[in-house]
Amino acid sequence: MAEQPKQKLATMAIHAGQVVDPATNCRTVPIYATTSFVFNNTEHAANLFGLKEFGNIYTRLQNPTTDVMEKRLAALDGGVAGLGFASGMAATNAAILTLCHAGQNFISATSLYGGTWTLFTQTFKNLGIEVRFFDPNHPEQIDKLVDENTRCVFFEALGNPKNDVPDFKKIADIAHKHGLPAICDNTVMTPMLLRPIEHGIDIVTYAVTKFIGGHGTHIGGAIVDSGKFKWADNPKKWPEFCAPSPSYHGMIFEEALRPIGNIAYIVHIRTHWLRDTGAAMSPFAAFLFLQGLETLHLRMPRHCENALGIARWLSKHPLVSWVNYPGLESHKDHAMAVKYLPNGAGAIMGFGIKGGYKSAVKFIDSVKLLSHLANIGDAKTLVIHPASTTHSQLSEEEQARAGVSPDYIRLSIGLEDIDDIKADIDQALKAAQ
Repeated sequence: MAEQPKQKLATMAIHAGQVVDPATNCRTVPIYATTSFVFNNTEHAANLFGLKEFGNIYTRLQNPTTDVMEKRLAALDGGVAGLGFASGMAATNAAILTLCHAGQNFISATSLYGGTWTLFTQTFKNLGIEVRFFDPNHPEQIDKLVDENTRCVFFEALGNPKNDVPDFKKIADIAHKHGLPAICDNTVMTPMLLRPIEHGIDIVTYAVTKFIGGHGTHIGGAIVDSGKFKWADNPKKWPEFCAPSPSYHGMIFEEALRPIGNIAYIVHIRTHWLRDTGAAMSPFAAFLFLQGLETLHLRMPRHCENALGIARWLSKHPLVSWVNYPGLESHKDHAMAVKYLPNGAGAIMGFGIKGGYKSAVKFIDSVKLLSHLANIGDAKTLVIHPASTTHSQLSEEEQARAGVSPDYIRLSIGLEDIDDIKADIDQALKAAQ
């Protein structure tokens, strides 16, 4: 048979991963609201539990609605498989803890979402896992941080809220030089603006809560496995996949799954972290994220268009000290944005308000159209003051490393008419002085 032509991203966002429901011919992906699934017979049940064949057992492990979402996201990213979680934090947690255990360490960029920083520096510390930080603008620092117990390198596609654009390929190349997988949180870009796997990244994580969902209706997370990292090249370093598994009667994941593809990592997460911690995505949530994926290729260009317009306008506003948006020619990482983000620099931006902390707080209390809440990626324009909220648990030094200053206001630019967004920001700026 002739090979089918590869579909474009917009088509995959609507169709990938779905087979029309055989029982009803339903066009939309159904919500399979069930806890569990009937086995054909005892042999079928034993094969499913023993990983001799794939299928549905219990929704904590897998659900047909969630399965379509996982496959669609993996297709958009160019990965071999995806895995849904109850939240983005659950996905980040599982992605790293599958590789890193007590007495070991991993390397992370300093510019992180506040919740991720706390997870890495506090919760992981209590588990006996050390995080070692590097400046994403100086990936060569990774070389000095690696030792025999280092397990992976983690960074965000755009630091939230620092808005720095890393050199994806350089970070991946340095990680691979040391035999380590590179993990990238692509929440703020989505596959429509950035496909990290194309630049050498091995594992991609998401809070699908944000732009992929797109409407602030549900929390969820996901991991996409590129299938390109060769765990078997160093079997002693990766016993999780290359040594007998006590949970499956000594089965070696890498060997058993090799005929299907290089999916040992993502299957191991499903059958260990997801199974044992229970952080499963509900089928209703997966249904909502599928609706978001279907319009992602339409929404992200509008987000970017509005954000660039607001950034250019704010850069000339007399009540604004500075603007932080990689799409601006004046941004320190603009060259990286041109290289890696040719379709747009995203919707997240920030600015410094004249008057410092007090004016920033008053600005927040003065907005009317903009929504003051702890989220990004909504169809609505959102605003927050990171120093007093999302990054308030960090020290002043840690805040500075994450790109947070007392006068910094973060915006997640939505899909409203740009003139209405400008009008609300302008009146709040004036009210704050």
